Amino acid sequence: MISVKVSYTVKPEFVAQNKQNISVFLSDFKKLVDKSFLYNVYLEEDGLSFLHVSMYENEEVQQQILTIPSFLQFQKERDESGLNDAPKIEVLTLIGSSLRLL
Repeated sequence: MISVKVSYTVKPEFVAQNKQNISVFLSDFKKLVDKSFLYNVYLEEDGLSFLHVSMYENEEVQQQILTIPSFLQFQKERDESGLNDAPKIEVLTLIGSSLRLL
Protein backbone atom coordinates (compact mmCIF):
# COMPACT_ATOMS: atom_id res chain seq x y z
CA MET A 1 0.00 0.00 0.00
CA ILE A 2 1.27 3.46 -0.94
CA SER A 3 -0.06 6.47 0.96
CA VAL A 4 0.80 10.03 -0.01
CA LYS A 5 -0.03 13.47 1.42
CA VAL A 6 0.32 16.56 -0.76
CA SER A 7 -0.26 20.06 0.61
CA TYR A 8 -0.03 23.45 -1.06
CA THR A 9 -1.41 26.97 -0.80
CA VAL A 10 -2.91 28.89 -3.73
CA LYS A 11 -3.52 32.58 -4.20
CA PRO A 12 -7.05 33.79 -3.27
CA GLU A 13 -7.99 34.43 -6.91
CA PHE A 14 -7.26 30.78 -7.82
CA VAL A 15 -9.27 29.02 -5.08
CA ALA A 16 -12.51 28.70 -7.09
CA GLN A 17 -10.69 27.44 -10.21
CA ASN A 18 -8.68 24.95 -8.16
CA LYS A 19 -11.88 23.59 -6.59
CA GLN A 20 -13.39 23.22 -10.07
CA ASN A 21 -10.30 21.41 -11.39
CA ILE A 22 -10.36 19.07 -8.39
CA SER A 23 -14.03 18.35 -9.00
CA VAL A 24 -13.27 17.39 -12.61
CA PHE A 25 -10.49 14.94 -11.84
CA LEU A 26 -12.39 13.42 -8.89
CA SER A 27 -15.34 12.86 -11.22
CA ASP A 28 -13.03 11.03 -13.62
CA PHE A 29 -11.58 9.00 -10.74
CA LYS A 30 -15.10 7.94 -9.72
CA LYS A 31 -15.72 6.54 -13.22
CA LEU A 32 -12.89 4.04 -12.88
CA VAL A 33 -13.99 0.45 -12.44
CA ASP A 34 -10.85 -0.43 -10.51
CA LYS A 35 -11.37 0.51 -6.86
CA SER A 36 -7.80 -0.17 -5.76
CA PHE A 37 -7.22 3.42 -4.63
CA LEU A 38 -8.70 6.08 -2.37
CA TYR A 39 -8.27 9.82 -2.97
CA ASN A 40 -9.50 12.59 -0.68
CA VAL A 41 -9.04 16.37 -0.95
CA TYR A 42 -9.52 18.87 1.88
CA LEU A 43 -9.55 22.65 2.09
CA GLU A 44 -7.90 23.90 5.27
CA GLU A 45 -9.34 26.57 7.57
CA ASP A 46 -7.43 29.40 5.92
CA GLY A 47 -9.47 28.83 2.74
CA LEU A 48 -6.30 28.82 0.62
CA SER A 49 -4.46 25.64 1.59
CA PHE A 50 -5.39 22.30 0.08
CA LEU A 51 -4.52 18.85 1.37
CA HIS A 52 -4.68 15.74 -0.85
CA VAL A 53 -4.41 12.32 0.78
CA SER A 54 -4.22 9.30 -1.48
CA MET A 55 -3.80 5.56 -1.03
CA TYR A 56 -2.91 3.12 -3.80
CA GLU A 57 -2.77 -0.66 -3.75
CA ASN A 58 0.60 -0.60 -5.54
CA GLU A 59 2.85 1.48 -7.84
CA GLU A 60 1.08 0.26 -10.98
CA VAL A 61 -2.26 1.59 -9.72
CA GLN A 62 -0.62 4.84 -8.59
CA GLN A 63 0.92 5.46 -12.02
CA GLN A 64 -2.37 4.68 -13.76
CA ILE A 65 -4.28 7.17 -11.61
CA LEU A 66 -1.68 9.93 -11.74
CA THR A 67 -1.59 9.93 -15.55
CA ILE A 68 -5.31 10.57 -16.08
CA PRO A 69 -5.57 13.66 -18.35
CA SER A 70 -7.84 15.68 -16.04
CA PHE A 71 -5.45 15.10 -13.13
CA LEU A 72 -2.47 16.20 -15.23
CA GLN A 73 -4.41 19.32 -16.30
CA PHE A 74 -5.25 20.07 -12.65
CA GLN A 75 -1.54 19.85 -11.74
CA LYS A 76 -0.50 22.04 -14.67
CA GLU A 77 -3.01 24.80 -13.85
CA ARG A 78 -2.22 24.60 -10.13
CA ASP A 79 1.51 24.90 -10.71
CA GLU A 80 1.10 27.75 -13.21
CA SER A 81 -1.24 29.68 -10.88
CA GLY A 82 1.65 31.13 -8.88
CA LEU A 83 1.71 28.97 -5.75
CA ASN A 84 3.22 30.48 -2.62
CA ASP A 85 5.60 27.48 -2.39
CA ALA A 86 6.07 24.21 -4.27
CA PRO A 87 3.62 21.48 -3.22
CA LYS A 88 4.89 19.53 -0.22
CA ILE A 89 4.78 15.79 -0.92
CA GLU A 90 5.07 13.27 1.91
CA VAL A 91 4.92 9.48 1.76
CA LEU A 92 3.02 8.12 4.76
CA THR A 93 3.12 4.76 6.51
CA LEU A 94 -0.37 3.45 7.25
CA ILE A 95 -0.76 2.15 10.79
CA GLY A 96 -4.52 1.47 10.67
CA SER A 97 -7.92 2.78 9.65
CA SER A 98 -11.56 2.52 10.61
CA LEU A 99 -12.34 2.18 6.87
CA ARG A 100 -12.26 -1.14 5.10
CA LEU A 101 -9.16 -0.64 3.01
CA LEU A 102 -8.18 -1.90 -0.40
